[in-house]
Amino acid sequence: MAVNLPAPVPAALHPVAGVELGVAMAGIKRPDRKDLLLMRLAPGAQVAGVFTRNRFCAAPVLIAKKNLLGKKNIRALVVNTGIANAGTGRDGLQRALKVCEYAARLVGCKPVEVLPFSTGVIMEALPVERIIAGLPHALSDRGDWLSAAQAIMTTDTVPKAFSRKIKLGTGEAVVTGIAKGAGMIRPDMATMLGFVATDAAVSRKFLEKIVKRAADRSFNRITVDGDTSTNDSFILVASGKGPAVSSPKDLSTLERAVTEVSQYLAQAIVRDGEGATKFVTLTVERGRSEAECRRIAYAIAHSPLVKTAFFASDPNLGRILAAVGYCGANVDVSRISLYLDEVLVAAKGGRHPAYRDEQGVAAMRKPEFTVRVVLNAGKAAATIWTCDLSFDYVKINAEYRT
Repeated sequence: MAVNLPAPVPAALHPVAGVELGVAMAGIKRPDRKDLLLMRLAPGAQVAGVFTRNRFCAAPVLIAKKNLLGKKNIRALVVNTGIANAGTGRDGLQRALKVCEYAARLVGCKPVEVLPFSTGVIMEALPVERIIAGLPHALSDRGDWLSAAQAIMTTDTVPKAFSRKIKLGTGEAVVTGIAKGAGMIRPDMATMLGFVATDAAVSRKFLEKIVKRAADRSFNRITVDGDTSTNDSFILVASGKGPAVSSPKDLSTLERAVTEVSQYLAQAIVRDGEGATKFVTLTVERGRSEAECRRIAYAIAHSPLVKTAFFASDPNLGRILAAVGYCGANVDVSRISLYLDEVLVAAKGGRHPAYRDEQGVAAMRKPEFTVRVVLNAGKAAATIWTCDLSFDYVKINAEYRT
């Protein structure tokens, strides 16, 4: 059960002019679920993206990156779940290209104007025939953003979608996004699959800047289990069918909205982390650099000892100090303070005299709480979002292929 994550309300997900959605049941892994999404983009739409840095990246990632670098007029995105098409070598590339070729014929564009995306089991062949058979159904479907979010789910328990309207100088624009992800979540450029679209008219040059900054402030601030996926992709689309971005103020407004939508989706991934029962905000403050603060935060977030303590509501908080100490950051432990919500747990290298375990238990029993590490060494800070590690996480991943 996701932590304080309500299911999206269809009426709150605003359609984006210039982006047409269609979903289908292609039977990629199971015959009874939506598992194929086709997004058709209006001519002239601008597209930018960031992708996994995993050297074993999937075939669709390689093709999508190449097509985007070619500065082509992207007209369609095809997303399948069930099979990741990663670790599949030359055969995987050929299968992904066949999907692009068929989608291009349906949409009426060139194969290089199609971006493919896959998620699911690694090292299994992509069932091209099922996807090709499902694409005409997706083309004829008049789907919405909720059905699109449902179609890209894997071990997610809740579809992830969010939407905003913003005022630009020439009118009202829409920003709507969807994402999938629950396990194999560790940011390294982007983590999971995420698609955000706006009807605003903006140049690709600015769109590329926005997508990178939005990723760094959202999807690059989350972790469930410390594993960087082979298929991570975050795509930003500007259809150009709405108001134009005509001033620096407009550009700033658009970037804030894209970041807000992305942060909601990123946090939703953590809230729906496989087996998660706690949503934890980790903040490291007063460090010498943001990189140092992030390094410390991730050391805490990736410690199985810390994460299992979160799950048990066991304030064995020396585990947090141990993670700070071994992460490689050059910190003065005698100056560090540790807080659990507003409770001062440790100061000057040891347990604070006034701290009592009952306070820690009370904080950690809540479905959401904050861990704050104050280094007292500078002015930099960093915040990431993570979750606990439960019995169910082990069960889900032990049985993932069965």
